[in-house]
Amino acid sequence: MVLIGLRLVANNRETIALGQELPLGGQLIETAEGAVFVLERGPDTGAPVLFAHGTAAWSGLWLPTLDSVADAGFHAIAFDMPPFGWSQHPDDSDYSRPKQADSVIALLEALDNQPIAVAHSIGAGPVVEAVMRRPDLVSGLVVVNGAIALGRHDPPTETPIYLQSDTVRPFIASATVSNPILTKAFLRSFLHIKSAATDDVTALLLEPMARIGYTDAVADWLPQLLVPPQNALSTRAENWQALQLPVGLIWGIEDTVTPLEQAQELLTLIPDAQYRALQGVGHIPQLEDPQAFQAALIEILQTLSNARPDEADS
Repeated sequence: MVLIGLRLVANNRETIALGQELPLGGQLIETAEGAVFVLERGPDTGAPVLFAHGTAAWSGLWLPTLDSVADAGFHAIAFDMPPFGWSQHPDDSDYSRPKQADSVIALLEALDNQPIAVAHSIGAGPVVEAVMRRPDLVSGLVVVNGAIALGRHDPPTETPIYLQSDTVRPFIASATVSNPILTKAFLRSFLHIKSAATDDVTALLLEPMARIGYTDAVADWLPQLLVPPQNALSTRAENWQALQLPVGLIWGIEDTVTPLEQAQELLTLIPDAQYRALQGVGHIPQLEDPQAFQAALIEILQTLSNARPDEADS
């Protein structure tokens, strides 16, 4: 009965149609894979930087970083990766990493400005996948506490039985990821500095939950949270070694979600990467210590924006 009640509450809450009540001066950009919500800050003449968020977040969570990067002279763009945020949900309900990479590629083609891509947490998988398939569309890559699942395609992981039913998943989603009552606790579980889960940040995360179809979209996405992709380029070490782009890695040392060892493993594959390990922060350094994170990111962006792909190999 509790699950049924939460599902009904979600249905009653989800009243905002695609394109309505867009926040923070953002806009929808039409792409070959649907409409994508973006926030932009900074001079049009600045070197472009494209930001991708992590689990249950949206582009608004990047806003302090966007402002800082814009103040440093870059043109900062953050986008929403479905099912989260304000972008169009795919008609086929496919949230696999390769399919999400299709959406990233479509956005990069629509922007047509070869940005440095900055991707956090679970957003890093589709972005890296897109970069590996179409390196010509970006000028660099920065991974922030990335959930890459390197090497976890072998052996394959099966979808848990409780997520296999299309009927059951929306009830699970309404009780967990799309349950506003749990949003703050969910956020705190990712943080080393728990006080970073402020009421303002929590309220920001809640905003897109009022979109029509939000819980159903999250339900379609849930299996991707627990099952590493089997047919992705980005889980394979040899594809990281073959990258011909300047790369940066930023990691919170206290991360228990994607532990520091994962950054160090990536660093063995791309030893020329710009690397910053941030003291005293966990999985979301841009929230936990914004000043330290922004300083590290801007330093890396300045280095990468001055590099050429062929220079990254030297």
